[in-house]
Amino acid sequence: MAAHLLHLVRRFVGSLWPGGPSADDSAWARSQLVAGEVALWERMSGPDRRHAVGVARRTAASLGDTVTRPVVAAALLHDVGKVDAGLGTFRRSAVTAAALVAGRERLSRGDGRVGRYLRHDAIGAALLGAAGSDELTVTWAREHHLPSDRWTLPTPVATALKDADDD
Repeated sequence: MAAHLLHLVRRFVGSLWPGGPSADDSAWARSQLVAGEVALWERMSGPDRRHAVGVARRTAASLGDTVTRPVVAAALLHDVGKVDAGLGTFRRSAVTAAALVAGRERLSRGDGRVGRYLRHDAIGAALLGAAGSDELTVTWAREHHLPSDRWTLPTPVATALKDADDD
C-alpha cells in the first residue's frame, strides 16, 4: 500500500508539470504505434504521455531483446482510457483518493466522468481494439489494475509492464 501511495504522489507531482514528452521521446513513441494507436496517443494529456514513455522505456530495458512492438504499445497506451473521462489533474487525484477510501468498484458504477475514469482500463481496451491494436496491447490495458493472479499475459511480460508502471 505504501509503495502504491508513493507511486500516486509521484504521478500527481509529475502531472503538475505542463507539456508532453520531448520531441525525441514523442518520435520514438509514435514509431512504436500503428496508425490507430497514434491517434489515441495524441488524445492523451502531456503528463500522461510523459509517464507512458517512461513506462515504455523501463519495460523495454527490462525485457531487452525479447521486447516486441505490441508490448511497447501496451506500455505507452495502458492508461489511454482516461481520455474518455475528461478530468484534469486535481479531479483525477480527488477521484483516486476517494476510490482508495470508498472502493473503486463502488465508485466506478456510474456513467459520469468519475465512473468512466475509474473504468479507464475497460474503456482503454475497447478504444485500442477499435484502433486495430494487437491483442496483447488490448489485454494489458484491460488487465493492468488486476491482481497478478488474474493476468492472462505471459508472466515475464506482465511483470515487466507492472514493475515499470509502479516504479
